[in-house]
Amino acid sequence: MKHLGVLHHPFIPASVPLADEIAAYLRQKGYRVDRRSSWEAKVLREIIDQLDMLIVLGGDGTMLRAGRITAGFGIPILGVNLGRLGFLAEVFPDQWRESIDKVLSGDYWQEERLMLEARLIRNGGQLVGHYDALNDVVISRGSLARLVRVDAVVDGSHLTTYKADGVIISTPTGSTGYALAVGGPILPPELKNILLIAIAPHLSLDRGVVLSEGTVVVLRVDTDHQAILTVDGQFEVEMFSGDRLEVKSSPHVAVFAHTRDRNYFYRTLMDRLRWSV
Repeated sequence: MKHLGVLHHPFIPASVPLADEIAAYLRQKGYRVDRRSSWEAKVLREIIDQLDMLIVLGGDGTMLRAGRITAGFGIPILGVNLGRLGFLAEVFPDQWRESIDKVLSGDYWQEERLMLEARLIRNGGQLVGHYDALNDVVISRGSLARLVRVDAVVDGSHLTTYKADGVIISTPTGSTGYALAVGGPILPPELKNILLIAIAPHLSLDRGVVLSEGTVVVLRVDTDHQAILTVDGQFEVEMFSGDRLEVKSSPHVAVFAHTRDRNYFYRTLMDRLRWSV
C-alpha cells in the first residue's frame, strides 16, 4: 500500500481531530494520504481509483456511504467506529494505531459484501435513476399515514401484491437494520441472498422471503398519494403511481478490511444489540 484515504464525518466533531491525527501518523510512515470529508462523494469518486485503502471515521451510515463510493474498485475499507452501533466499523477509537499497523503489515483479511443495483423506471421506460445500495432499497408511504400497494414480481413471476406502509429489499448487511426492525431474519454477511419483506402489511403477505443472488425483483407502485424510494436510508426519491423499481444483485461488492477473527459476526451482533446474557 502506498496511497491511503482518510475520511471523517463532517457532523461528528470528534472525527475531525482524529482524522488529522491518523493522517499525520500515516504520513510519518511514508504513505501518501488523501484526507477528506465522507460527504465529498463527487470529489472522492474522481480519486478513488488511485487509493489502496480507505480508512473511514464515523458510524455505520458513514461506512454505507463509503461502500457505495468504492463500489466497482475493490478498495478495502477499514472503519473506526464513532457511531452508536458499529456493526460495520470495527476499530475502537483508542485502538486505531494497533489496528492500522496490523493492516499495513498485511495482518488482516478481506470480507466481500453483496450490494444491490436498483433502477427506477417511469412512464413505461424512462430511466429516472440508477442506484447502488449496500444495506437496502425501500419503497414506503410518504407523509400521509396511508397504505401503498406494491405489486412484486420475482424472476418474471407475480409473487404478491403488498398492501403495507412499504416494502424493503435488503442485502444480508441490511438484514440487521430496517429489515430486522420489521421482524425479518438475520442473514450472515457472507451470504449472497436478497431479502424481500413488507413494512406493517395489512391483509397481505407478512413474512420475509429470502431470494437467491441472481433473482430479479420488480416492484410496481399503485397509489393515489405520495410514495418514497430510499436508498440505504440516506437519500430519497419521490415515486408516483405506475413507477417500477427493478432490483438485482450488483456486479460490485463492498470490501471491508478486518483485523478481528472470522467468527466475529454473531458475537458482535449479540453485543451491539445487547442480547447477550
